[in-house]
Amino acid sequence: MQLHSFFNSSTSYRVRIALALKGLAYDTLPVNIRVGEHRADDYVANVNPSASVPALIDGDFRLGQSLAIIDYLDQKYPEPRLIPLERELRARVLELSALIACDIHPVNNLRVLRYLDAELKVTPQQKTAWYRHWIAEGMAGIERLLERSNAGPWCFGAQPTLADVCLVPQIANALRMDCDLRAYRRSLAVYEHALKHPAFDAAQPQRQPDYTA
Repeated sequence: MQLHSFFNSSTSYRVRIALALKGLAYDTLPVNIRVGEHRADDYVANVNPSASVPALIDGDFRLGQSLAIIDYLDQKYPEPRLIPLERELRARVLELSALIACDIHPVNNLRVLRYLDAELKVTPQQKTAWYRHWIAEGMAGIERLLERSNAGPWCFGAQPTLADVCLVPQIANALRMDCDLRAYRRSLAVYEHALKHPAFDAAQPQRQPDYTA
């Protein structure tokens, strides 16, 4: 397998965690989204029509979008399962994962922040305020979901799921952007627990071959 990835992309980070949890070997093919390599004609035509990372190549099969990739991996390599089969637990895991993947991440990713800069001409202070506002909105919701589940040490019990795979990169990004996360005690506890796991550690941005400080 091959993974088109950017070290600091939280969506790529999710897939790296999933691959590591499942013990699957893959080659990393770096795509530098900071300089627009994800928009190159060849990449869009032959790798990922959505002009984004990550993209997984498994033989003749090519797939973009992190949640679709992780679901594909779960179907093909079901151990350990990241999206539970039990109906209510599956729904809870998908609920928290969607809060991150659909509510928090899309409004704070690189292309949105660049649009704020280039097209709307916001100040650096306004852009920071934008980022921190949506982090606070989303993290408050995550914290309430974790309080309701009252599980641990992972989001939903004794094993990592898709929820943890989504949460860890989101917190890492928020910390990188100097967001104050002290109010989200349960979320930080999951994050700190996860980083002690070899799979989560191996997937960190600084462990990637294309990492730059």
